[in-house]
Amino acid sequence: MKPSETDNDNAIAAQVKQLIAQMTLEEKVGQMVQIDFSVIGDTNPAHQACPIDRAKLDNAINHYHVGSILNTPHTPDNKAQSVATWCKITEEVRRAAAQSRLKIPVIYGIDAIHGATYSQGATLFPQAISMAATFNPKLSEQEGEITAREIRVSGLPWNFSPVMDIGRQPLWPRLWETYGEDVHLASTLGAAFIKGHQGDDFSAPDKAATCLKHFVGYSFPINGKDRTPAWISERMLREYFLPSFEAGIKAGSPTIMINSSEVDGIPGHANHHYLTTILRDEMGFKGFTVSDWEDIIRLYTRDKMAASPREAVKIAVMAGVDMSMVPLDFSFYDLLLDLAKAGEVPMTRIDEAVSRILTVKVQTGLFKPDHQPLPAENNFATPAAQAINLQAAHEAIILAKNDHAVLPLQKSAKVLVTGPTANLLSALNGGWTITWQGDNESLYPKDKLTVLAALQQKSPGNITYVPGSGFDSEIDIANAVSAAKNQDVILLCLGEKPYTETMGNIDNLDLPAAQTKLAQALLATGKPVVLLMLGGRPRIITPIAEQAAGVVLGFLPGMEGGRAIADVLLGDYNPNGKLPITYPRHPNGITLYDYKPIESLDSNSYKPLYPFGHGLSYTSFATSGLAVAKPKIKMGESVDVTVNVKNTGKLAGQETVLLYLQDLAASVTRPNKQLKAFKKVPLAAGESQQLRFTLTPHDLSFIGVDLKRVVEAGEFEVKVGDEAVKFAVVE
Repeated sequence: MKPSETDNDNAIAAQVKQLIAQMTLEEKVGQMVQIDFSVIGDTNPAHQACPIDRAKLDNAINHYHVGSILNTPHTPDNKAQSVATWCKITEEVRRAAAQSRLKIPVIYGIDAIHGATYSQGATLFPQAISMAATFNPKLSEQEGEITAREIRVSGLPWNFSPVMDIGRQPLWPRLWETYGEDVHLASTLGAAFIKGHQGDDFSAPDKAATCLKHFVGYSFPINGKDRTPAWISERMLREYFLPSFEAGIKAGSPTIMINSSEVDGIPGHANHHYLTTILRDEMGFKGFTVSDWEDIIRLYTRDKMAASPREAVKIAVMAGVDMSMVPLDFSFYDLLLDLAKAGEVPMTRIDEAVSRILTVKVQTGLFKPDHQPLPAENNFATPAAQAINLQAAHEAIILAKNDHAVLPLQKSAKVLVTGPTANLLSALNGGWTITWQGDNESLYPKDKLTVLAALQQKSPGNITYVPGSGFDSEIDIANAVSAAKNQDVILLCLGEKPYTETMGNIDNLDLPAAQTKLAQALLATGKPVVLLMLGGRPRIITPIAEQAAGVVLGFLPGMEGGRAIADVLLGDYNPNGKLPITYPRHPNGITLYDYKPIESLDSNSYKPLYPFGHGLSYTSFATSGLAVAKPKIKMGESVDVTVNVKNTGKLAGQETVLLYLQDLAASVTRPNKQLKAFKKVPLAAGESQQLRFTLTPHDLSFIGVDLKRVVEAGEFEVKVGDEAVKFAVVE
């Protein structure tokens, strides 16, 4: 650590210690309380320019001493606010805090998960699953920079993002909030986002604090439904689910939100082993933890772990929860105050939690006397930000199938556009967009283009639109079939309506019957069909994809997704997205790319519709000359790897080279391969480049028999493309 950093840390610690010495018990407990905006909100429509009830706000701060507020004002849609309204809201909160006895600022948190979600007109990026498809850490870093800048314009200093859960259960309705199924990819993209969002100093006017979600194991429910139990062994936890959080902590994220569900019978908010032993003692996390929505009281109401609300608070705080997203009342304050006075929660634990919270507030710059929102001019939804967003959307689009070079389409081709996702901005963005569920199409900006509108703009006069079907209802399938007779090609736009959390629970991955019926009817016409899939999960499309001439996987490419898809379809952008998940062939065919050797004994063990890392281009690429610098390395050494990549086609393009590793014999069974490095390179037609990678001892390690990370001597195999090369680690 640099001396200046040490000095700064010491100064912050001294400031916090001095402040705590002045605080009453009530003021300390209040710092651990986070309330929803509705608790201080004014529901009078005449006051919507600044919808705060001053009396309620002053009561929250001066009587209950609340440390944090979250969420957007509770209008009928709980929707995004104008920057002007946000600035009035956050200024009122600052005013009230500045008039309190110790003038401790409130830290305001918001879910800005693909841009400034709740600020009208913000730059809204592809969702995380689509950002992962770019395999471009620089774009993730730029997303972080722009998101932080735009929430700071609204006076908001704390972002409940990124999601560092690993997306290894495709049914899970929050899969699209993850960076996919691979540990290395998720760790890399998440750390890059944090770097951009926080910089070297997240007290800077254009930077903001991040929050890792949701520690830990939330994303692997056994039945695939949100907030249902996961069964994860300690070895699996350490091998797959902890590393991305470790990467986020190393990147400097100062806060962590806790798993709403349970793992191995222990709710996340009661899990001392996870929240204290692993997170604090082993991983060295210094920041504060915050509960998810109502999840402390749910230890009593839902989980039946606590015999009373009071006991629920005690269990959670003693397990390691520092701040309670109560969020709709002050019950946590009353109960914790009583527990502290009774000595059932020791003052040392209260002081510990409050110290962590105050430290982050200082680090975020909230104590600075000149702490003001960043000016909107030149900082909010700028042309430069929109250009980066469009580039992210371009790189997120995955060309999965292109038989007989049906794509790109000729601009003169007559195209029937049909299906439920063709003409909706909400289908491009998903949940957490303007509203919680992201499903109010009327609130979406009028200047952004749906897939249909973008195609009509780029190819005027050649696009025919018939809705065909809704997401789960037939509309005019017969009309779509009739219209197809006079068209050269059909663009069939299927997928999912917007959702998040439990609202997105489904019983299986099959497409709704109405969409399947539309697809079957159009395939039967004999016209070439290009299938475009939008949505947060890999819905089963096998019979359709096998008959379609082309398949494009868009997932949730954000506000510029319509333009990006049209550019790809019409050949104005050469696609380079890669799958960050395994796309299953069958509803129960959920085998991930890093499967174990025992699974390969069945010839059908890993035959997905499209494998992890799959993605075509309008040009072609080849890798060759894979080599390791040394055939043998000593324990503790790194190994250098080189490989050549060449654009063997006739168009310029970008290729992502994926480097996998397999430990050929170990005391714990190892996967057939694991991604350990990747590089995305632009290459002109005919151009080649040699890439260099370094595999560190950590890359060679795994969680051993004793549940500790270890490197064992023996043979390893590096794999890139169709090539493999071995090297050995010797004692």
